Amino acid sequence: MSTKENLEEAIELLQQLGLKEYEARCFVGLSRLETGTAKQLSEMTEVPRTRVYDAIRVLEAQGLVEIHHSSPQRFRAVSISEATETLRDQYEARVERLQSALNTIEVVETDDESPVQQVWSMVGQEAIENRTNGLITDANDEVVLVLGDQSLLTSALVDTLNAVEDDIELIVGALSEPLQKQIRDAVPNATTFVSGLEWLQGGNDTQDETAIGRLLMVDRSTLLVSSIMPESKEERAIFGEGFGNGLVVISRRLMAQGLLQNRDPKH
Repeated sequence: MSTKENLEEAIELLQQLGLKEYEARCFVGLSRLETGTAKQLSEMTEVPRTRVYDAIRVLEAQGLVEIHHSSPQRFRAVSISEATETLRDQYEARVERLQSALNTIEVVETDDESPVQQVWSMVGQEAIENRTNGLITDANDEVVLVLGDQSLLTSALVDTLNAVEDDIELIVGALSEPLQKQIRDAVPNATTFVSGLEWLQGGNDTQDETAIGRLLMVDRSTLLVSSIMPESKEERAIFGEGFGNGLVVISRRLMAQGLLQNRDPKH
C-alpha cells in the first residue's frame, strides 16, 4: 500500500471514529510534522486555512493536538500511542452509553405469535464471530464446532474456546489435517478431529465454489451454520435455536463425522 493510500485510510478510519473530515486531515497532517502552522497545514492537507483553526480547536478539546501560542501559532499532534489510546477510550465510552441507552428502551409488545423454531440469517464475519463466541460462552453441556477455513480461527475464538468450563464437552473439528493441528495446538483441552464431511469442501475445490465457514451446535438445541462467498469472501450464516430432536440428531451426527467412535457425541 502506497503512502497516499495509507494516509487516506488513516483519514477514513478517523472519520469512522467520530472525527469530521477536516479534523481527520489536520490530525494526520500534524502526525507527519514535528510542529506546523495553519498555513503549512493548509498547504499539506488542502484544508482551507480558516477551517484549520476550527479543526485544531476540536482536536485540542479531544486531547489529540497541542497548541504553542506563538506568532504565528504552532500546532503539534500528541504521540500516536497517546492518540490511539484517547480515541479508544472515547469509542468505548460511547459504546457503553449506547448500551445503557438501548437497555432502557421500552419493548413494544405485539400480538404476533412466533413459532417455537425460528431460523435467522446474519451477514459479516465480525457479527457472526460475536454470535459464535456468545453461544459458546453460554453453553451448559456441550459445544460441537467444525471450522472450514483457517481465517476463522481467530485469537478471540481461541480465547473463548479456552475459557470453556472443564465440565462442558468441547469438540472442535476441521476440514483439513493442517487446520486440525492448529486447533489442537491453540485449544489443548478440546477434542479435535478431521471432519469426514468431504462434500463440504466442494467436489472440484475451485475458487468459484462457496466454502463452508463454520458449523456450531451448542447444548444439542442451538445451530449456527455459515458459508463464505467465493468472490467477496463475505461470511453469511443462518442461526436458530429450540430445534426438535430429529434435526438435532442428524446435525450432530453429520458434524461428528471423523470423530473417534468412542468420543462420538451421544444421542
